[in-house]
Amino acid sequence: MYQQHFGLQEQPFALTPNTRFFLNLPSHQEALNLLLVALQGGDGFVKIVGEVGTGKTLLCRKLLNVLDQQAYITAYIPNPRLTPDELLQSFALELGIDISDKHSLELRNAINKQLVQHALQQQRVVLIVDETQVMPAETVEALRLLTNLETESIKLFQIVLFGQPELDELLNRVSLRQLKQRITFGYQLRTLNESETAEYLSQRMIVAGSSESSVFNRGAVKLLSKVSEGVPRRLNILAHKALMVAYGKGARRVAAPHVIRAVKDEGHRTPLLFTLTAGLSWPDLLVILAAMSLAGVLAWSVNA
Repeated sequence: MYQQHFGLQEQPFALTPNTRFFLNLPSHQEALNLLLVALQGGDGFVKIVGEVGTGKTLLCRKLLNVLDQQAYITAYIPNPRLTPDELLQSFALELGIDISDKHSLELRNAINKQLVQHALQQQRVVLIVDETQVMPAETVEALRLLTNLETESIKLFQIVLFGQPELDELLNRVSLRQLKQRITFGYQLRTLNESETAEYLSQRMIVAGSSESSVFNRGAVKLLSKVSEGVPRRLNILAHKALMVAYGKGARRVAAPHVIRAVKDEGHRTPLLFTLTAGLSWPDLLVILAAMSLAGVLAWSVNA
């Protein structure tokens, strides 16, 4: 409803993993570069770990989009809560193999044959597993055994694991130590700091069609950075609501009071004034308090 008001062609903070909005920021760009280098180098296992909402699935989709479709054959498993047999079936289906009436050994042989064929055609096969932390330990081990499909000189396919920090706990199990030793590259996605939050907000607004790069003012950025804790998904939710509040007030820029309304809508149980200002420097605190006072919401936030 606010798109026309802010000159947008689409919602800038939708939660769907649209790769047009990929975070062109150090952490995510470094992770993408590492993935491309590792895959080009033929490394067997690569691992990307990040907290909930830090953009793992978006990075995963971006990787799928940028890989050369002539040089790479990709298999994508978005929900790996599978048994070892179901893992084989899912991988086979992604490779275009008919799995009907095939038991595990036949399926394994069919996969091996298909992988060899791709290798002869100079095509690299990449299996990408999202949300790997939910994969049962016995299935993780089956995945490791599957990587034994290789020739004397090359691996027949590579694996990229995306997961939450619980993935590291899973891989630290003694029973999975052999797989952990095969992970040649790993990367930990981090949350956004304040300057990155400002760039993130600006980037998404511009991609969505805005001609203004600073729709969110300094006070709004500071509050959004603090309350979202730099988590992109949470930032998207709060920024979307703040834009709605600003639109409702007829404002052309999002300010601190609009963010406070958005935070209030999120259902914070602790007093808003304490939540939003704890840990801020005095200059920043004065900026935010002044904005709140001008908008007439100071008393409301203290009593929230």
